[in-house]
Amino acid sequence: MSTTQTLLNPTLHSPEVRDFEAALRRRVVGQDRAINSLARAYQVYLAGLSAPGRPLVNLLLLGPTGSGKTRLVEAAGETLLGDIRAVIKVDCAEFQHSHEIAKLIGSPPGYLGHRETQPLITQEVLESHYTDKAKIALVLFDEIEKASDALWQLLLGILDKGTLTLGDNRRVDFSRAMIFLTSNLGTAEVNKLMVGGIGFAGSAERDREELDQKIYRAASEAARRKFSPEFMNRIDRVIVFRSLARLHLEKILDIELTAVQERIIAATGSQFVFQCSPSARDYLLAEGADPKSGARHLKRAVERHLVFPLSNLLATSQIELGDLIIVDFDPAESQLMFYKDSHGALVGAKTEPCEEAAVSSAPSHRVGAARGAARRATRDAA
Repeated sequence: MSTTQTLLNPTLHSPEVRDFEAALRRRVVGQDRAINSLARAYQVYLAGLSAPGRPLVNLLLLGPTGSGKTRLVEAAGETLLGDIRAVIKVDCAEFQHSHEIAKLIGSPPGYLGHRETQPLITQEVLESHYTDKAKIALVLFDEIEKASDALWQLLLGILDKGTLTLGDNRRVDFSRAMIFLTSNLGTAEVNKLMVGGIGFAGSAERDREELDQKIYRAASEAARRKFSPEFMNRIDRVIVFRSLARLHLEKILDIELTAVQERIIAATGSQFVFQCSPSARDYLLAEGADPKSGARHLKRAVERHLVFPLSNLLATSQIELGDLIIVDFDPAESQLMFYKDSHGALVGAKTEPCEEAAVSSAPSHRVGAARGAARRATRDAA
């Protein structure tokens, strides 16, 4: 008797996971491997096939500062739980000595300060951000290499068995948690490889792949030198974040500037639209791009060179409801200039010269939406 077989596609994701992945890509730039790993873990959770008695996924995120490690976790919280602050963050720099573990799990009975020291992570804290859509906790151990051995020993139980015993013998269940551990280990080795890899020409798709593998091995080996085999064996995947290129920084700048425009629209009685000229974009990206600081340099620059001047213009009533503000760069003065589009009159002048500066135009569809919102607000005010 013959049978009919149908070829299945095990790489196909559900619509919920595709939406989750797309939302992460809008918020995190240049780190596709990390997004893919997180999407796979979410798909396993939705399918109900997560391994019993352990966290949903344990990810070790390695890479240089400002490359998006923490941002990935925050973006997951914003997408899954509706709040960027839904991530339970443990700053491992605060646990460099073994006795400081009491801040995390509380002091045992009989110890000084038993009742005064409340544990940082409890079952109630894990469940506080559950939603009807996703009963998931996102737990971030930031800069794990700075923690003491005592915290690493606690993590062995969390990563393997999905449980943590507090000082008062209460147990915390991590079986619905995604565990993220970030570290800057291997950054020096990765940067050397990146510098050495610049200049590959011609055919270089294969060269790019080889460089990619070298970067992964260098960072992974740095982690294995630091952490014990027992610790590394409990990690589901090691993800190495790459340094951000100019193309990535441009996209990140668009994201940051769109967020600023949304803040403006949300401000009561302060709806206006800003745009920047291409020359301002090019100059300020060049000034703000810092390979050692990554995207953090751009974020600070946007606040200092765009948000602060705009707040001054608002406070002095130079910007009104419904205005379109043009931000331009004056090469003669080496500074940003602010203009009101309606009459071409200068409404604000120079930003102070500094080491960090970054301004960009908001995407055209965002500008259109913002301009419409500003016009509606003007009509309502009238």
